[in-house]
Amino acid sequence: MQISRRALLGAGAAGAAVLSGCATSAAPTPPPVAAAPTASAQLTATLDRTVAAILRESPERCTALGLTEERAGYRFIDKLSDASKASTQRYRAILQTAIGELSAIDRSGLSAQENVTVDVVTTSYEYSLANSAFSVGGGAGAPYVVTQLTGSYGDLPDFLDSQHPLRTRDEADAYLARLSAYVRVLDQETAIIREDAAAGVIPPDFAIDRALDQMNTFTSTAPAQTVLVQTLVRRLPNVTEISEAQRANYISQAESAVRDAILPAYERQKAALREVRRNAVHDAGIWRLPQGAEMYAASLRSRTTTTMSPDEIHEMGVDLIRGFHSEMDTILRAQGLTRGSVAQRVQQLSRRPDQLYPNTDAGRTQILADLTQQTREIEALMPRAFNTLAQAQLEIRRVPPTTEAGAPGGYYQRAALDGSRPGAYYINLRDTREWPRFTLPTLNYHEGVPGHHWQISIQQESGSIPFIRSAMLGFSAFSEGWGLYAEQLADELGVYDTNQLGRLGYLQSMTFRASRLVVDTGIHHKRWSREQAIASMVEATGDQESSITTEIERYCVWPGQACSYMVGRQAINRMRDASRTSLGDRFDLKAFHDTMLANGAVPLSVLERIMADWTTTQRA
Repeated sequence: MQISRRALLGAGAAGAAVLSGCATSAAPTPPPVAAAPTASAQLTATLDRTVAAILRESPERCTALGLTEERAGYRFIDKLSDASKASTQRYRAILQTAIGELSAIDRSGLSAQENVTVDVVTTSYEYSLANSAFSVGGGAGAPYVVTQLTGSYGDLPDFLDSQHPLRTRDEADAYLARLSAYVRVLDQETAIIREDAAAGVIPPDFAIDRALDQMNTFTSTAPAQTVLVQTLVRRLPNVTEISEAQRANYISQAESAVRDAILPAYERQKAALREVRRNAVHDAGIWRLPQGAEMYAASLRSRTTTTMSPDEIHEMGVDLIRGFHSEMDTILRAQGLTRGSVAQRVQQLSRRPDQLYPNTDAGRTQILADLTQQTREIEALMPRAFNTLAQAQLEIRRVPPTTEAGAPGGYYQRAALDGSRPGAYYINLRDTREWPRFTLPTLNYHEGVPGHHWQISIQQESGSIPFIRSAMLGFSAFSEGWGLYAEQLADELGVYDTNQLGRLGYLQSMTFRASRLVVDTGIHHKRWSREQAIASMVEATGDQESSITTEIERYCVWPGQACSYMVGRQAINRMRDASRTSLGDRFDLKAFHDTMLANGAVPLSVLERIMADWTTTQRA
């Protein structure tokens, strides 16, 4: 807070008067000097202030985490975040203050674990500030406010349906309040669409077209049939304190809100997108935007938590694809598939009737059932690789049909901290032909166990990781790198010993992530077209062009994110190899994994220090 010159002068005058008065009387006994707070207390106070400030800016996060009002510090259940650029500036100020306070702490007075916390929080906030320094969309890593993947039109209906609780009358009232706030959020994003476009920041034409397609799916649905109303129809009967007549009134109010306020806000946003679409180009990369090269560099640093250059990342991908193709060729030949490139033979296998589920609701239900069974089987193997086991339950769900056209193949949603909601991962089932049977297990291991669900649940259940780290910070290179390492770990645990086609799917998944290194840097650094990137990934993986197209379009609007997976996995393997080499027969894989996960998500630079220290301790 700034203090005016007049206030300073007034304080000086008042102070002089007090001193003058004191001179005529006996000097009072000075009060005892309070002991200066310890470094540890300073750290705790700084983190507590920072958490409180950030939570106040994000009521949805409070809901998603399952926090109480007391823990959050305010009533959040009836609120939605401010989506304006002013909110971004407030958030930047919170991070800048936190970094300043952390840097002022005497770190020699902190424990080793507390020093890790300082490094983790400071690094995260420095990356966030570097990204948000570019005043567009969501910053360097998500430069467009509304696309087929970004924007509240896709996020908030699913949030309100799957995460907003409806257990009491108060929560039902809060739901209606959030429906009213949704209009404000949509209009704030609509204003940013136009503001960014005036500054030369317009999504590629295909990203706008996909967003409009998905919005049209929502707006063409009768208000009463939208998910925003149907979630009340489905869940309110479980609220015993609300009578049947009252339930009908809540549903009627929600329907009116959708019809009279939310749908018109959608139409205003669609109009803005159609307006800027006239000036959109087909070039896919961030390089074409003002300061595009600088934005990509900032996003790569944040996503990978390394200083690797785009060219280094590109060549890593090329080399890895070559090695994975060699292993895939061996399996394909053993299956009698000897003619054509690796990708062509994978495509042949993907079209075999024995590898396809019916493209029907029954087929989709069977996929979800098979994945659930595979989860139970891999969970039984976890004591072989970990001493610490995750407790949170996992559900596998279909991506909502309203957003599946532009959504990725799968994504994870963490469990609530209070245990009120299990962890869940979503699989995109718009076309079951995109999921041949041999490809499904590795998705399960990545998104579920021992991947994202396992890692994040252990982090949340730790009890020793500060809340700010266990629940509020994330590092893509660590979490996605772990997800990819988890696929490898499942292979090492023998899940494919009697399922070589499943192992082919695992290798194809690895090739897919290696290809991401190639196409992301190709699009944003080497100026590849969307079509060139699609052709490259199809040739590398043999996946269907329809699913590859969705992936490439994702990378176009999330520059750098696709590089985090393989960069992280390779770093984890280097650390494991270094520890194994150093410790020899004393290397304990369970202890290695426990140590890595016990510290939660951290930048790769911090992780290397943690694992090197663990190795030194084990050797001693």
